[in-house]
Amino acid sequence: MIEAPLAAMMEHVMLMHGDKRNDPFYWLRERDNPAVIEYINQENEYFDQIMQPLSKVRQNLYQEMKARIKEDDSSPPFKERNYYYYKRYEATLEYPFYCRKYQDLKNPEQVYLDANVLAKGHEYFNIGNIDFSENEQKLAYSYDTQGGRVYTIIIEDAITKKVHETLANTTGDFVWANNDQTLFYTTQDPDTLRPDKVWRHTLGSRQQEDTLIYEETDDTFSLDLGKTQSRDYILISAHQTVSSEYKLIPADRPEEQPKTFLERQRGHEYSLDHLNHQFYVLSNDQAPNFRLMVTPESTPEPKYWKELVKTSSESLLEDLVLYDNLFVLQQRTKGLTQFVVLDYQQPHQVSYTIDMPDESYAAWLDVNVDPKQPTLRYQYNSMAQPNLTVSYDLIERTKTILKVQPVLGEFDADKYQVERHWAPAKDGQLIPISLVYHKDFPPAPTQPLLLYGYGAYGISLEARFSSERLSLLNRGVTFAIAHVRGGEELGRPWYEEGRLLKKENSFNDFIACAEYLINKKYTRPEKLMAMGGSAGGLLMGAVMNKRPELFSAVIAAVPFVDVVTTMLDKDIPLTTGEFDEWGNPEDKTYYQYILGYSPYDNVQKKAYPHLLVTTGLHDSQVQYWEPAKWVAKLRRYKTNDTITLLKTNTKAGHAGASGRFEYLKEIADEYAFLLGIQDLVPADQLQGKSSS
Repeated sequence: MIEAPLAAMMEHVMLMHGDKRNDPFYWLRERDNPAVIEYINQENEYFDQIMQPLSKVRQNLYQEMKARIKEDDSSPPFKERNYYYYKRYEATLEYPFYCRKYQDLKNPEQVYLDANVLAKGHEYFNIGNIDFSENEQKLAYSYDTQGGRVYTIIIEDAITKKVHETLANTTGDFVWANNDQTLFYTTQDPDTLRPDKVWRHTLGSRQQEDTLIYEETDDTFSLDLGKTQSRDYILISAHQTVSSEYKLIPADRPEEQPKTFLERQRGHEYSLDHLNHQFYVLSNDQAPNFRLMVTPESTPEPKYWKELVKTSSESLLEDLVLYDNLFVLQQRTKGLTQFVVLDYQQPHQVSYTIDMPDESYAAWLDVNVDPKQPTLRYQYNSMAQPNLTVSYDLIERTKTILKVQPVLGEFDADKYQVERHWAPAKDGQLIPISLVYHKDFPPAPTQPLLLYGYGAYGISLEARFSSERLSLLNRGVTFAIAHVRGGEELGRPWYEEGRLLKKENSFNDFIACAEYLINKKYTRPEKLMAMGGSAGGLLMGAVMNKRPELFSAVIAAVPFVDVVTTMLDKDIPLTTGEFDEWGNPEDKTYYQYILGYSPYDNVQKKAYPHLLVTTGLHDSQVQYWEPAKWVAKLRRYKTNDTITLLKTNTKAGHAGASGRFEYLKEIADEYAFLLGIQDLVPADQLQGKSSS
């Protein structure tokens, strides 16, 4: 037996609303305390010791997943202004080359950015944003070398690569004005990392001389930058969970002060675009699932708005692509994305909906930049179908497949079965479940099943293809997604029913999906595993406390588990901007409700399943100490001999390892844990000799 680390317990009493809480592991927040780093290192050593017998399995999984990737791959090019843009990879290299060709794909290639060179010497590297000036001769890009969401912006000559300017400590978000000399960018509050300031930078000047053109003083709002489809306006978006506001700067007159399009109103969310002297507004005013409004550029006031597309109880309007003579709405119906083509002259009469061939699938908009070219580019896949990049002629109604995601080896999509189920929840709601399995291993009580969930922020989980996941399916594991409330799969009400004082619905929905799959004899508790990350890690912690006997093993990635203490601390990220998601525990009602489900606060003396928790030391979204404290407390409280592991990536943040191969090692660790920690599959399958 290998002895697990036990973190020291030190009394730390917190009082709120007359309630006293003692947090004996509060000291793990002290990032600069050598004892904290020592404990994290001990946990990593313990992880390595426990996983050592599975080292061959981990290596096999990694090699399998890597072998499915076409190493010298490239993306299909898209045309923007005078160039075709694409990125490509070369064998053995972790990062892409960003390339373009002038006017014709037969012309010579220009590599305008080599991420492999930029990443050299950094254990973590991430490109944030890349864009060219209007004349396409100046390049700006942003990068982060720690994973903490603090980016450096570089502005250089696109041909000579001469660096003009370096802008430090930004969010990585920026947009060019149309004069090729002005760049707008955002910076964040240094403590909370909330994007709160917009700056105007003129080429040739120092960053210290940049002009602050807008500061967001409401600490529940964050800022984003964008540009309209017409390229006529710079957009400054201020947004929080339930409200939004846009400010405009003419892209041809960047010296002008931003003007508010429509002032923020509590509960009103809207998004904005512009083409041919008209503004188009997706708004939830009197429309829970949003409606589309239009107003002349000369009279943007709400009294001049006209309704183009009405709201629907069946479909959530999510996005919009504008063309000169028609437009495309992205909507979600019964959990599935649809692209609806409409005519400006008869907007209430649907022209047609683009056909999707599968019963369950994922689809999303790709790059669509030219309103004069009536072709829609989108991505499409299913849990068994590798990704397709599609170009759809909106006039001829014809589809062209630009690229099929290559999956090397003996992959055959026909060997996998995709299903869609509906599980009855505690309150009678039907919860969608998407699942996939290898036909040689149909679901049965003898077969393992991994149930994945998230359920927060209105983020809809897509039933996407994953080449890495094949390593589970080929070993007999069924993979399922529980589309619990808190996402927006079934419209805005689906989100509203899973936040604030209705958050418990998310947990009960996940449990209902687990029970449904067990009752349907697709697995049994001894073979049922669960996984979620970030807010999905909160989901994992909550369902473990509620129904630990349902699951044999759980993975919680970068989990948000210390909810009360975090939401009471306004000096760290993921607090003030989250009050409308979780509630402000300074209000006694929310304090008591959150305290009732917060995973860390509800650890009890009971038997818990095997658990792997992952985190990043530089995670700015969910601080490393939350999962560290949770694991430390579980070790002291759990009454059985299951294994609890904490793996901290000391070189990365919330997203984990960077690079297209390096992150596969983290996935291999997770899969090896699930498969090997409890001998779920026969030894020959575990080593990778299963059907493919």
